[in-house]
Amino acid sequence: MINLVWLVPLLPLLGFLVNGLGRKVLSKGLVGVIGSGTVLAGFVVSLLIFLEVRTEGFNQQIVHLFDFISVGSLKIPFAFQVDRLSALFLLVITGVGSLIHIYSTSYMHDESNEGFARYFAYLNLFVFSMLLLVLGANYVMMFIGWEGVGLCSYLLIGFWFKNPAYNKAANKAFIMNRIGDLGFLLGIFLMITQFGSVSFNDVFSQVPALGSNAGVLVAIAMLLFVGAMGKSAQLPLYTWLPDAMAGPTPVSALIHAATMVTAGIYMIARSNVIYTLAPSIQMVVAIVGLATAVFAASIALKQNDIKKVLAYSTVSQLGYMFLALGVGAYTAAVFHVMTHAFFKALLFLGSGSVIHAMGGEQDIRKMGGLKKYMPITNITFLIGCLAIAGIPGFAGFFSKDEILANAFVSSPVFYAVGLFGALMTAFYMFRLYYMTFSGTFRGTHEQEHHLHESPAAITFPLIVLAILSIVGGWVGMPEVFHVKNFLAAYLAPIFAPSAPYLHEHHLSHSMEWILMGISTVLVIVMIFWARAKYVAWKDEGVENTGLAKVLENKWYVDELYDAIIVKPLYSLSKFFQDGIEKSGIDALVNGVGKGVQWGSQQIRLLQSGQVGFYIFAMVIGMIVLLLISLFI
Repeated sequence: MINLVWLVPLLPLLGFLVNGLGRKVLSKGLVGVIGSGTVLAGFVVSLLIFLEVRTEGFNQQIVHLFDFISVGSLKIPFAFQVDRLSALFLLVITGVGSLIHIYSTSYMHDESNEGFARYFAYLNLFVFSMLLLVLGANYVMMFIGWEGVGLCSYLLIGFWFKNPAYNKAANKAFIMNRIGDLGFLLGIFLMITQFGSVSFNDVFSQVPALGSNAGVLVAIAMLLFVGAMGKSAQLPLYTWLPDAMAGPTPVSALIHAATMVTAGIYMIARSNVIYTLAPSIQMVVAIVGLATAVFAASIALKQNDIKKVLAYSTVSQLGYMFLALGVGAYTAAVFHVMTHAFFKALLFLGSGSVIHAMGGEQDIRKMGGLKKYMPITNITFLIGCLAIAGIPGFAGFFSKDEILANAFVSSPVFYAVGLFGALMTAFYMFRLYYMTFSGTFRGTHEQEHHLHESPAAITFPLIVLAILSIVGGWVGMPEVFHVKNFLAAYLAPIFAPSAPYLHEHHLSHSMEWILMGISTVLVIVMIFWARAKYVAWKDEGVENTGLAKVLENKWYVDELYDAIIVKPLYSLSKFFQDGIEKSGIDALVNGVGKGVQWGSQQIRLLQSGQVGFYIFAMVIGMIVLLLISLFI
């Protein structure tokens, strides 16, 4: 079955081609079947590959398709690497992706036939690009998929391109990702210079010979991390992600949960031995991740757009994943990628269900009391909130606990700051839940008249994701429960190259129970605090002041970037345009033209048609030539 792995990305690519080329003739029903069916078929193939990969003794298999680049000694094949990490990501991408496609068939039904087909074509291309990213057997193939998801995010964020604000958001995502991508590209070039190859097996086998913290290894690790900061929205390159909410809600779910933003986590997890042998950069990864987690969580506390709260939540959760990578807990990072895909997709699709019922309204101050109108959306959204808050038994609890435990082993300060971020997460998620679903309805009478539960195509993915948000964490149970950690055992061969260099300090069971107890009690306290403040919240029209106003305005980071980067660059480009381009280069080019024109007009006067003048000119010329011959 593994030799047929090329089917997994090929199916959504075919869906993209059929829906894209046939967008003017295909019906919405057929477009939905093709778009969803290709990804669902990819999931079935991925599941069969996963079952084969997880067998005892299986390590990896390279499926060579064709020679891609061959320059001198550098050989870059177009090949797929099938191992336990890529197989796990295949399941998440195609599984969650197919649910989002099914959801979209109903959510986007008001679009025109052509717009509907264009949307599904972009969505299929997005999934294809992400599959290419995780299946590539070398960094160049990973980079092709990396750029593909960047392009698709631009197309989908700006899907409603008649709105200028949405186009600006799409441009912002594209440009900020290019900043990170430059770092990734330079890392690949340095890799070629140092190792003469970009294939994972060739690079990773040569890395240990360089030794710990070797200069070139530190440089490669840092450049790759710059790429990850852009794609996975870490400080300071995170501001594009909240603006990506301009796209349709299922797009937000796809970008934030199953695909694009997890690319940076995947890349560092795949390159684990490079980072393990560059501990100075690992520390940078941990600090940046922790700072992002807390910073984004603080902003989410005062956002009123339902999708913006979830967007900053994603940035924060990605920070936790980078914290795990930075402390060497690679399995915990991948575990949180998986659980986050379930509950964040659930929350985004749940918010879409609410927006759908509210006729496009996204301000939670104008909602309230929705649980009696939307019981399925209410209960599934609540499950998502419990999962992300880290309530025991839910998926997020196990992955978050593992990250915090590893952070505690690395540094109690990391643990304390990480726990503070987790408490803010619980507070802002239940603020969102209570303001949306509890109390009395605060919208218009017309909106209240149209409130209803969403159709089955929307609620079915919600129910499936809600179940996964409960049971998804059971594959990575901690040792204190005296059960096998299936995920750690499953991923052990992937992180085996790093194992000899990691100094593992296991927590005692009693300490782990204490840490879990502290975090659980404090999270429950935060939930009840949020309930007390917002369960019967009423809009009294009081504006935020002080720190609350700063948080509402997102720490003014966008304004800061505008002041120190955008405006100076605009002024510089204006100077180059007016001072150098127009007054310098254009003036020189135009001056040459005008000079030739003036000169030709003067020379034209010599052609007077008078024979006497010609004889006079000839005589003068002869005299000049005579003088030249005499004196030179």
